[in-house]
Amino acid sequence: MAKKITNLLIFLPLGIILIIFCVANRQIVTLAFNPFRPDDQVLSLSAPFFVFIFITLIIGILVGSAATWLTQGKYRKRARTEAKEAVHWQTEADRHKTRAEEIAGQLPSR
Repeated sequence: MAKKITNLLIFLPLGIILIIFCVANRQIVTLAFNPFRPDDQVLSLSAPFFVFIFITLIIGILVGSAATWLTQGKYRKRARTEAKEAVHWQTEADRHKTRAEEIAGQLPSR
């Protein structure tokens, strides 16, 4: 419940600010990919400013997610290895328990 309230307190004002930002920045801007000839129409893109901000935000999220996923690979590998080892030891314990019950069943009663 506290996490929902915290998310609401953070994301609601952030969303409102983002909407206000988008409404305030509707004018068309040109993004030129040719630094030597900015007026070159082939290597330029015209769109509202907020579109470029959204594209940058999405690319940043994707790059950050990929970087996080790649750096956590060693932990995922370790978790897989330890899970396999845990299954191995559990089957070993079950096998020994079954064997112990068989031996206990063969012993004479006192």
